[in-house]
Amino acid sequence: MLTAVVGINWGDEGKGRIVDLLSEDQDVVVRYQGGNNAGHTVINEKGEFILNLLPSGILRENVVCVMGNGMAIDLQHLHNEIERLREKGIHIGPDNLKISDRAVVTMPYHVDLDCYEEERLGKNSYGSTRRGIAPVYSDKYAKKAIRTGDLLHEKYLQKVLPDILAYKNLIIEKAYNKPGAKLEAAMEYLHMYGEEFQEYICDTGAYLYEADKAGKRIMFEAQLGALRDIDYGIYPFTSSSNTIAAYAPIGAGVPGLKLDTVVGIMKAYSTCVGAGPFTVEMDGEEAQALRTAGGEFGAATGRPRRVGAFDVVASKYGILAQGSDKLALTKLDVLSYMKKIPVCVAYSYNGELIRNFPVGEALDLAQPVFEYLDGWCEDISSCRSFGELPENAKKYIEYIEEKVEQKMWLISVGAKRDAYFMR
Repeated sequence: MLTAVVGINWGDEGKGRIVDLLSEDQDVVVRYQGGNNAGHTVINEKGEFILNLLPSGILRENVVCVMGNGMAIDLQHLHNEIERLREKGIHIGPDNLKISDRAVVTMPYHVDLDCYEEERLGKNSYGSTRRGIAPVYSDKYAKKAIRTGDLLHEKYLQKVLPDILAYKNLIIEKAYNKPGAKLEAAMEYLHMYGEEFQEYICDTGAYLYEADKAGKRIMFEAQLGALRDIDYGIYPFTSSSNTIAAYAPIGAGVPGLKLDTVVGIMKAYSTCVGAGPFTVEMDGEEAQALRTAGGEFGAATGRPRRVGAFDVVASKYGILAQGSDKLALTKLDVLSYMKKIPVCVAYSYNGELIRNFPVGEALDLAQPVFEYLDGWCEDISSCRSFGELPENAKKYIEYIEEKVEQKMWLISVGAKRDAYFMR
């Protein structure tokens, strides 16, 4: 059984929480794209955990976690993330964490290049997390990247790294007028972390094919959401990888396998980190109230998230892009303070109503068209069934289901592990 858990919107929908819930019945959990430029927050009996690189299944003792070939791995960040989890009693070793030998390595000079470009762009910047993601994926497709499997072969690194650095320093020194990356420092970095992670690095595709053949239950975990996908998102304000479910087997190392189920995650309202069009964005006191109620600050960066009403137009598009056959709605409890709840049901552009998600100038200039529903104004965090919800909360869910043309399979009503119910 192969299941993908993916974001329907701009990311930060609560995928880590849902993966944590569903991983109880899984054997393997795989991250198949992205790097440490986003975070998944999971709260369980051992505390609160923020995961940037590690799959959320790492918090389950019975689960083997895989970091797939589609990922970009910052080795220093991974080291620190593992150490933080071990301090809280989480076991991590080669028996429960496997790193693809085809994943690319995010080098310190990638982080520098990310910062240099954002600074050059100034007010026109893309809102990058400055974690080196775009530069390392650029190098992957330019065939100038180091892959994790290369860490096992120091002589090979000594052969290829000088040419790679010569190429990178043309950009660093000539385009940005900054000091170039040093060969000795780069080799030392790779040697140190190559030694630490050599027992974890393997052919994860072969492992996953065997796991599938043995009837293991495999879950694929995405980072960010459909609207940050490099091909289908709000380009150029996207991530640099494919966040959609269709890429899951490819980025995991098993392109010959097909997904059985796609679980799409969406919030009961909208949030967005970074730059780019965000049609439903609130501002002022209205935004601050929703941001505070939802604790909307980036798990990777701590940046305040942009917030807004639930966006039907964007969500229907995200559902199509992800091909989801099950939906999970998170943070319904956050809306409990609202007397009237806005929902964006269409966009207005050049005097016309738009119900299909646009691109380019139409998206930049689109204005939201709202409908308002009555709020329920009471705490729902203890509800464990649809029937226990206040009537107006039920109506809100049913309204969203009607608008996006798909039923909710799971509804989260709080941050604690058990604060949810199934429809």
